[in-house]
Amino acid sequence: MPRRKKGPRLWLRKPRIHGSTKRAAEWIILDGNSQIVTGCAADDVGSAERKLVEYLKKKHQPLRKEQHIEDILITDVLAIYYRDKAHLQMRPEDMKARLRRLAKFWAGKKLAEINGDTCRQYVDWMPKEKKPRLGSRTKNTTGGRRRDLEDLRAAVNHHSKEGLHRGIVRVTLPQKGRPRDRWLTRDEAAALLHACWRAREIQTQHRGKLKGQKIVTDKRPAQHIARFILIALYTGTRASAVAAASPFRSEGRSYVDLESGLFYRLAEGARETKKRQPPVPLPPRLLTHMRRWVDKKIAKRHFVEWNDKPVKSVTTGFRSAVRRAGLSGKVTPHTLRHTAATWLMQAGVPMWDASGFLGMTQETLESVYGHHHPEHLRSAAVAIGSQRHQSLAKHWQTKNPPIEHQHKSLKEFGGPAWTRTRNQTVMSGRL
Repeated sequence: MPRRKKGPRLWLRKPRIHGSTKRAAEWIILDGNSQIVTGCAADDVGSAERKLVEYLKKKHQPLRKEQHIEDILITDVLAIYYRDKAHLQMRPEDMKARLRRLAKFWAGKKLAEINGDTCRQYVDWMPKEKKPRLGSRTKNTTGGRRRDLEDLRAAVNHHSKEGLHRGIVRVTLPQKGRPRDRWLTRDEAAALLHACWRAREIQTQHRGKLKGQKIVTDKRPAQHIARFILIALYTGTRASAVAAASPFRSEGRSYVDLESGLFYRLAEGARETKKRQPPVPLPPRLLTHMRRWVDKKIAKRHFVEWNDKPVKSVTTGFRSAVRRAGLSGKVTPHTLRHTAATWLMQAGVPMWDASGFLGMTQETLESVYGHHHPEHLRSAAVAIGSQRHQSLAKHWQTKNPPIEHQHKSLKEFGGPAWTRTRNQTVMSGRL
């Protein structure tokens, strides 16, 4: 029985003498009868492992020619999609994590095996997380698995547009969840701001007579969260753009022009995506605050700073502020955007102006937040209950005269004759 072949692997070649030259030990890659030199010394194991990974990537290159769906691995479709589209993503690391989960489930399966049943199997593949990992953007929820399958659908469509397969493949997505309708009232927003602005740091004493006691200091660790809340509430801007907002133009920052009062929400050098971020005028009250923050050196490089450094995420600090404010329900930084949209609708702002200010389509604004508008279906409600000339009863009597009058009039014109007995009304003739 022939010996089973081993896959590509690292092998440490011992020191040897080649002619008059003495060669030190080095790592090489063994792949069958082939030996690939890495150029890595014996003590440079990390570099040798990276060379092996690069070799494996180069060895397995998905075939880029038209094939039938029965012959194409789904993992190859995902690999081609990642190589062609990853550089266009705003968060390529999130895309990579989603494709890894897809590859783990669909490993060894062909493109023809994608159907409604296998897609539902993927939805039920992993149980829902009771407590999602802190900082995780793609949680193991129904919405998260739908997002994974959306990437699978995009990968299959890209593979088809590149002319790499023939045949129809359809990815079945789980039902989309209801949009979040949690928004803050004015009192809740005020309580949240108060909790951030007045919060003081508590430190534990480690020495002296007060050892082990908790002491309230003069440090106010959540005031940068209060600035974040004000900007997000008054502009309806997404959290990432608010965190990147700066009074100075620079690569990778959202720019706030304090002279003209315009907020350029799309970061310098960033690519425009479907998450539209058009420039927006700042409300006068917010503009006054932002100018004061810059004048008093509260905001040096960014409007949301912690220890003079920009803040990439406010998730942890915002969660603590919500807890201190005692707000119920699921309140996240994105809730501030929902709140801004709701307040605009409640104020009666026209749909066109509100959608342009928020950077969302008019259809989305109307379908998700339109019921908050004071004019929402108001004309229909007024029209159905209005009394123009007469009451409903009087109107019915006018249109429906008594039976004896009907009998006479209908009989004169050759229509069906009506006769009334004691217990029933009998119609003679035809309707």
